[in-house]
Amino acid sequence: MSRDLVFAYPGELETRTGGYGYDRRAVAALRDLGWNVELISLGDGFPNPAAKQLDEAGGRLSGLADDSLVLIDGLAFGAMDEWAGREAKRLKITALVHHPLALETGLDSKQQQAAAAREKAALAHTRGVIVTSHATAAELAANYAIPADKITVAIPGMDPAPLAVGGGDPPLILSVGTLTHRKGHDILISSLEKLRDLPWTCRIVGSKMLDPGIAAELERQVAQSGLANRIELAGQIDDTRPEFAKADIFALASRYEGYGMVFAEALAQGLPIVGCAAGAVPDVVPKSAGFLVPPDDPDAFAAALRRLLEEPETRISMADAAAIAGAGLPSWRDTAVIISGFLETAP
Repeated sequence: MSRDLVFAYPGELETRTGGYGYDRRAVAALRDLGWNVELISLGDGFPNPAAKQLDEAGGRLSGLADDSLVLIDGLAFGAMDEWAGREAKRLKITALVHHPLALETGLDSKQQQAAAAREKAALAHTRGVIVTSHATAAELAANYAIPADKITVAIPGMDPAPLAVGGGDPPLILSVGTLTHRKGHDILISSLEKLRDLPWTCRIVGSKMLDPGIAAELERQVAQSGLANRIELAGQIDDTRPEFAKADIFALASRYEGYGMVFAEALAQGLPIVGCAAGAVPDVVPKSAGFLVPPDDPDAFAAALRRLLEEPETRISMADAAAIAGAGLPSWRDTAVIISGFLETAP
């Protein structure tokens, strides 16, 4: 089989999110395995493109030669059901689904139903689907009518990184995630307001540009909390490994994660974790390495943080367990080998 692959994605591949990070590293690792990967940007506006944007995106792919093998990021592909229906017999279409679009937070029931229907229709026209977690695989099999043998799980790889040294005075709580509603930074800040009696500082690292409205709301929330001298919205940082290395606790109150690469990064650098039992997070974070509480529950999140702040022995034990779990995570080459094998065998 030819090792020529077209990888199509929305927007800019250098966008600093976990999904785009996965795309970049997977493409690089596939090239190391001998794949000739052609990159095609499908433009902006996804997952809710205007009609003109959608037509232009489809046009870029419809110009490909017959029998081209095409892997399309699900953030765009979930909206391309009509295009997929026209081209499925001519092109070898596969999809990379980080998480179903209908599970994005902030959608009302009508929007969820519409997103699910479109993505289900689009996925029906694929030769196969690559997902980044077992939770997403189960979701597609149960609710999107994708046969299990058409799905492969290729969880994100992990780079070697230094273990966190901890021991901060006061302890440093680190959160990493774009300033969007789904990442739940508002819940984290509300939780920290309940812990003002304890010594700590918090550093929230993540782009403010993907949703400027949410970023502005979070800035107001920090100012109104009276904790602006203890909570820092640090913005985007390209290499976050030094951030993990100097922290004592990792905390992210995501309302949903298709995988949650930052949780794996926290494990790899030996940080105890406070998160939410949402999406694939329970698959990533072992119980020995952190506390997972219900989403949208500032009281429960604060209680978990309080335990790690007040119980050094618990913090150390969970840090050790995190490091052990992190050492068992796959490399990006491991991830690419799974993707490569699937692309070679998909009908």
